[in-house]
Amino acid sequence: MTGHIYRTIDVPVAGGALRVGVWDPETPELDADGADSHAASVLLVHGVTASHLAWPFIVEGLPGVRVIAPDLRGRGRSNEVDGPAGLAAHAADLAAVLDELGIERIVVVGHSMGAFVAVAFAYLYPERVTRLVLVDGGLPLDVPAGLDPDELVSRILGPTAARLSMRFADVGEYRDFWREHPAFHTDWTPELERYIAYDLVPDGDLLRPATSYRTTVEDTIDMNTGTMLPAALAGLRHPTLLITVARGLMNEPPGLYAPEPLARILDVRPSIEHVRIADRNHYTIVMSRAGADAVAPLILRELAAAA
Repeated sequence: MTGHIYRTIDVPVAGGALRVGVWDPETPELDADGADSHAASVLLVHGVTASHLAWPFIVEGLPGVRVIAPDLRGRGRSNEVDGPAGLAAHAADLAAVLDELGIERIVVVGHSMGAFVAVAFAYLYPERVTRLVLVDGGLPLDVPAGLDPDELVSRILGPTAARLSMRFADVGEYRDFWREHPAFHTDWTPELERYIAYDLVPDGDLLRPATSYRTTVEDTIDMNTGTMLPAALAGLRHPTLLITVARGLMNEPPGLYAPEPLARILDVRPSIEHVRIADRNHYTIVMSRAGADAVAPLILRELAAAA
């Protein structure tokens, strides 16, 4: 990848090891002693059924910045991490990643569920976070109360959750499945194909999406009915930028955050800065070059403010 050298590491966490993608700048910043200072680093936290390979376009837009992006437990190559999920568990995993890399404080960017994890991380580990960037997530979603777990997951994720129970003969069949997805009709790229291939793990003679349905249910319940998010938002103390988009997971308007419900949420949280992007959907706001062209400059702005 131009401007960065990509590698992966495995970080010990409760229940196993977390796979973490690291993109080091080809020309790192040096401190006064001539050592690599890694002064500009950012932690990227992916969405509910994604992996660290959701971020290549964002990485390209962050020259000179070290980018750290884990596969959250139950996803990608962290899919065999054992034990409960939920926002607190993911936050503890992020702290372990920073410990492994010797990073004390960092700008945290979360997309979709990753934004909820970022908010929880800032609440539970406030000394580790300088600023937050929440991309189409992190604030309460407008869903009915009283839904059972499967109904809640179906209501929020729809076909995204249904995909987790599907099986595929090979990578080509899975790629063809994604080819029909309305979110990517105009944004099909080699980077997306790499992300798709990475998302498969063996299941007997077939392949399945790496994301654990059980973990997805646990996380979705915690995000929407648990006590962590209300407490974290009530205690929010870090400068926070919220980026929303006008189209949802299936490229449908008005997206996860319709203007009127979102306005009511932001009215009681005036410290959160809000930017709305009109021409992207929930996926392509990070998983396309056009989306990254809108988001990466905002991340660079937050990195500069943190510095």
